[in-house]
Amino acid sequence: MTDDAQTINALADEYVLGLLSPSEDMLFDALLTHDPALARQIGSLRDRMLPLDLSATPAPLPSDFPARVRGSLPTQDQGSPVAPPNAANRPNAPKNWVPRLIAASLVGAVVGFSGAGLRQAPTPTVVAVLVDANGVPQAVIDDYGNDTANVRFVADIAVPPDRTLQVWTLPSPEMGATSLGTLDRAAATELHFSDLPDPGAQQLYEVTLEPLGGSPTGRPTGPIIGKGFAASQI
Repeated sequence: MTDDAQTINALADEYVLGLLSPSEDMLFDALLTHDPALARQIGSLRDRMLPLDLSATPAPLPSDFPARVRGSLPTQDQGSPVAPPNAANRPNAPKNWVPRLIAASLVGAVVGFSGAGLRQAPTPTVVAVLVDANGVPQAVIDDYGNDTANVRFVADIAVPPDRTLQVWTLPSPEMGATSLGTLDRAAATELHFSDLPDPGAQQLYEVTLEPLGGSPTGRPTGPIIGKGFAASQI
């Protein structure tokens, strides 16, 4: 791996944490559309951080916060500008070279994809975060609306030898709960199914623990591991 590639991978953490500047963030967004490997890395980072995001309780800023910030800033004379200090969580800031590096990587990615004849990674139609009864995230489902979906687990789920995980969705009350596939363990899996309408916002998804081989009735029968409603991505 080249030094530039290693640096781009290191910047992925700052991108997910929201530490890049607006211009750097826009360039990184463009780079992701042309680099599926980097996009998968970002998705994995977000999955690992998702439980922390969802479990955090919003806290209001103290009333004296503006005054404390002003008091911590260096003083400056009228004609003697003071260079802004480096952010504590970005020891090398300001990184004026970051936009140039991302832009150069973006150009390389576009040229590489054009030469290889590869297509841009698809965007899911909807994404659903499935949580348990306590609100703890268990899995994330990306539904592409083309009879394909991905399920990724963000929690450790033990599956007994005589049981099967089964993924479900509710396309409509008339259709009822419909299976998207079964899994013998909690691992990232691509699901394939047929004869379902395109998914929509607020569509219900869930994972249940069923008898070995899947539900004997074609409907959910076992305990719910996690469930959630879809958010549209297009």
